[in-house]
Amino acid sequence: MNKQKGFTIIELIVVIAIIAVLAGIVLVNVTGYINKGRDAAIQGNLTSLLTNAATYFDTNSNYSGVCTTYMASGKPIYDAIFSIITPTVPVCTVASGNAAFCACSALKNNPYNVYCVDSTGTKRVTTTGVSGTPITCATECPAAGACVLGN
Repeated sequence: MNKQKGFTIIELIVVIAIIAVLAGIVLVNVTGYINKGRDAAIQGNLTSLLTNAATYFDTNSNYSGVCTTYMASGKPIYDAIFSIITPTVPVCTVASGNAAFCACSALKNNPYNVYCVDSTGTKRVTTTGVSGTPITCATECPAAGACVLGN
């Protein structure tokens, strides 16, 4: 009797198929966690902006230059957020009279979610529900109580 050792082609195909299915499941989960981490980075950067803006206000008694100082292209906070959500851009707005500011950004995990911070100390995630609409602090966050300039 001649016994051959080894695997048949069917056994190898079954093992490869099982590995492919498991890899697909892991890839989907890992991608979600990566995007949640990016969302946390966006929220952390905007919260850092909130702290910097409070310091700016203590020094200058207004928010006139907060957006140009911290949220302009080439500035670390802006660039850190923009690198995550390209081509969408984070938005920073100072109210007339320079007594209030608001900043917001789309989130990576769900592009319909926007994270806002404002001069009242409010930090909120809101859902825009509209695809392709530019993010503006004046329209996206007031319904949730964030970025109501002038309050």
